[in-house]
Amino acid sequence: MTEAKPVIYLYPEERQKVQVELDYDGELSCTYPKYKDGWSVTAEPDGLLTDAQGKQYSYLYWEGKRETEYDFSAGFCVPGEDTAAFLEGALETLGLNRREANEFIVYWLPLMEQNPYNVISFQKENYEEAAKLRISPEPDSMIRVFMAWYGSQLPVDLPTQELITADRQGFTVVEWGGAEAARR
Repeated sequence: MTEAKPVIYLYPEERQKVQVELDYDGELSCTYPKYKDGWSVTAEPDGLLTDAQGKQYSYLYWEGKRETEYDFSAGFCVPGEDTAAFLEGALETLGLNRREANEFIVYWLPLMEQNPYNVISFQKENYEEAAKLRISPEPDSMIRVFMAWYGSQLPVDLPTQELITADRQGFTVVEWGGAEAARR
């Protein structure tokens, strides 16, 4: 299963050097900037990242492949045409700001909106266990949003997943990504 476009934003309270290491239970298939035993960047409060060569980035990007079964014991079944509105509300609840939510939606919506229905479940524990982050200095707040989903021809009845709002305080790290699961 490809875990697509996880991106990591860093928002320190003041300009500082940050080291990010990813311990991934799978194979990294793409990273940008290149992942070499971690990423070392200087992070600005607005999220701008600069590497040792002076190149600037909006976020750290990675993709990977691993064998996994995503948990759909709770989630949401959303009509394809309502997916953008659903994601706007869910991502706000989960703590993404407008820019982060916009980038998430622009990436995933073209793959989802044409489906009759999308079955969506956010994979907090499963994902955080498989993709551990070590960040130095340690952040005050960490928001990690990982969406597993699949398209369906028919509505699927499942218990509604509770979404927990995360606080942003002090040095905040935000990560989002997702994976299209096998159709059921």
